[in-house]
Amino acid sequence: MKVAVMFNEVNPEIYQSKKLSRKDLDFKPVFGMDTNNPITEYEYMAKSLIKAGYDAYTLNIMDNLQLFIKDYEKNKPDIVFNLVEIFKDQPRLEMSFTGIFELLGVAYTGAPPMALGTCQNKSLTKRILSSLNIRTPRYKIIKNMDRSFRLGLRYPLIVKPVLEDASVGIDDDAIVYNADTLKKRVEYVLNSFKQSALVEEFILGRELNVAVFGDKDPKVLPISEIDFSNMPDNLHPIVSFQAKWDPQHEAYHKTIPICPAILPDKTRIEAENMALQCFRAVGCRDYARVDMRLSKEDNKLYVLEVNPNPDLQEGAGFMRSAKHAGYSYKKTLKMIVDLAYERKLSAVSNRQPAKN
Repeated sequence: MKVAVMFNEVNPEIYQSKKLSRKDLDFKPVFGMDTNNPITEYEYMAKSLIKAGYDAYTLNIMDNLQLFIKDYEKNKPDIVFNLVEIFKDQPRLEMSFTGIFELLGVAYTGAPPMALGTCQNKSLTKRILSSLNIRTPRYKIIKNMDRSFRLGLRYPLIVKPVLEDASVGIDDDAIVYNADTLKKRVEYVLNSFKQSALVEEFILGRELNVAVFGDKDPKVLPISEIDFSNMPDNLHPIVSFQAKWDPQHEAYHKTIPICPAILPDKTRIEAENMALQCFRAVGCRDYARVDMRLSKEDNKLYVLEVNPNPDLQEGAGFMRSAKHAGYSYKKTLKMIVDLAYERKLSAVSNRQPAKN
């Protein structure tokens, strides 16, 4: 079976690996100081799939749809391992790209267009989940500055761009404690991201990453936790953009993953059931991660976000849970490809004319 590991990196040269210096840091780093290199990760994925028995190769479309079309006509991959998260510098076009797969009848891994579009819009996701009585933090959407900032929400609040993912637009200043700082942060989001601001009540407590794996019969993998106990007092206990992507930032080294999370059985079962509900409600498939907070105040679970097609780097959240479920990196990737191939076979079978 031929598998195209497809991604979109317009300037791959910026990811040339380099070791960052520890000399100027005023804290002791916990993790390595290498800059993140997604190109290396994509190549590693392809090599892992080759070891799993597939004819795999990488394809960088570089913001050029024709590169994909030409490659598809030439190589005719059986499955596209879809890792395209942004197109023409617009995250919201992620769903449009999978729409092209659908129109062309291309078999691909991960979430379909509607799921990607739904989860990209945090407000829409929250409305869907709330309709199913799934708890999310209370919130308001602010579209412009010409309005009252008496929102009826309880401080502290967290302010996020409504249409971004991967913690884009979330840093330590995203947590606000009064109307003045709220206004400044909302204005920053409106001006910097050219989109509405999502203002949520900040849930202080434990952060849980609940991975869901499968399609027709999805399963919840061992729950992972982000431990904030080593976070210094000058930083908020959140998974900010810096905590995810900046090895020179202290938050990167003080957000420690623990898997499996140590939870009471009742809480664990509730988190698993909520994650499955979320997965199905927004139309995810193959693999997803549902981020939750276990409130310190009322000991209740609140869904923060549903992440279709989460990061598949070895050691990242989803793969960490898969490892603790007994799946190697290679096996997990193989299973994702197989899910897409099963859908392809099913679609072909459904198109066959019925016998007289």
